Amino acid sequence: MTRGLLIAAFNFSKASENEFNDWYDLEHIPERERVPGFEVCERWIGVDDNKQSLATYDLAALEVLSSVEYKKIAYENLSPWSKRVTGQCDRILRFEGNQILPGSEKATAQAGGILMVAINISKEFEDDFNAWYDEEHISNLRNVPGVLTARRFKSFSGSHAYVALYHLEKPEVTQTSEWSNAIETAWSSRIRPHFQNRIRILAKKYRRDA
Repeated sequence: MTRGLLIAAFNFSKASENEFNDWYDLEHIPERERVPGFEVCERWIGVDDNKQSLATYDLAALEVLSSVEYKKIAYENLSPWSKRVTGQCDRILRFEGNQILPGSEKATAQAGGILMVAINISKEFEDDFNAWYDEEHISNLRNVPGVLTARRFKSFSGSHAYVALYHLEKPEVTQTSEWSNAIETAWSSRIRPHFQNRIRILAKKYRRDA
């Protein structure tokens, strides 16, 4: 069965930071961890903007989001606390997609950083875009020291069709010469001008203060 991914990204600068973290840590994440099919559920805080929050949920399959158990806590059944807190935040991205590369590889829980890139591409360049990702870009980045996983996902609804997700030992991996060499290729230069609605978030793992 094809693995799935759920991403929720917010700017929470208009909300109380303490309440935002309490809501995620004490209600929202635990609720989802109890739903069958939710696997690695993690929170991340933006490196360039510490009011950006990224939550990633590895799913056994995307169909988990249609399950009775999930519907009991989501959509129109969100808790009053969820509705109040998210109503104070600006949504950056909600993404629901199937893993298309590499196979059934799962997220690692050992990462200290993550890079999320969401992209659309026009139909005329989509074949070249997918070939670039599958044949060069992902494999190049998988070989960079400090990159723990490099995966691709595709959605058939929502604002963005594709997401690439990279679990890193630490965010600074993206500043190394090895990373630069992996992404600065002739093929990359040719395909980048055709990206649409690109969202890039580099984040560090959220850790709750004791």
